[in-house]
Amino acid sequence: MIRIFDFLFSFFGLLFLWPVLVILYIIGLFDTGSPVFVQERVGRFKKPFKLIKFRTMPVNTQSVATHLTQNVQITKFGSFLRKSKLDELPQLINVLVGDMSLVGPRPNLFNQAELIAERDRRGVYNAVPGITGLAQINEIDMSTPVKLAEKDAEMLQSLTISDYFSYIFATVGGKGQGDRIQK
Repeated sequence: MIRIFDFLFSFFGLLFLWPVLVILYIIGLFDTGSPVFVQERVGRFKKPFKLIKFRTMPVNTQSVATHLTQNVQITKFGSFLRKSKLDELPQLINVLVGDMSLVGPRPNLFNQAELIAERDRRGVYNAVPGITGLAQINEIDMSTPVKLAEKDAEMLQSLTISDYFSYIFATVGGKGQGDRIQK
């Protein structure tokens, strides 16, 4: 049932938001010269997939977890995209093709060994990763791998359709701030 909602919401989201995506893309061209960011992430059953986002950092930024980057690396437009969560809009493509869900554990990088071990131990990789979830709306990010893996597992054990919608509405309503930038 969740896959049906994911497909419908991502399809109609892309259909209705394409003008916004085009505008953000064009502004991003002036900001970084390469507005779309594609990065390999850990997917369901630990299989790799290409996550798509709007770029918020310069093109040559090292590929590490967000909480390990410096605040100065985020562009001014990138800061706006992150605060408004508009940098996540291209992930609707990932949801549409089934690599991601709207709700699930945030996909991590393959170099985050501690988080991978903690999530693997708790069966988190049996689920499709998501754009938002229980950890995100509670402001738990990848800087605390044990806590994040525990919250992800808690969410997956009891996820209902009602929870699915409440996590989406909480995120759209501004709850949760995503991964913290190290200062």
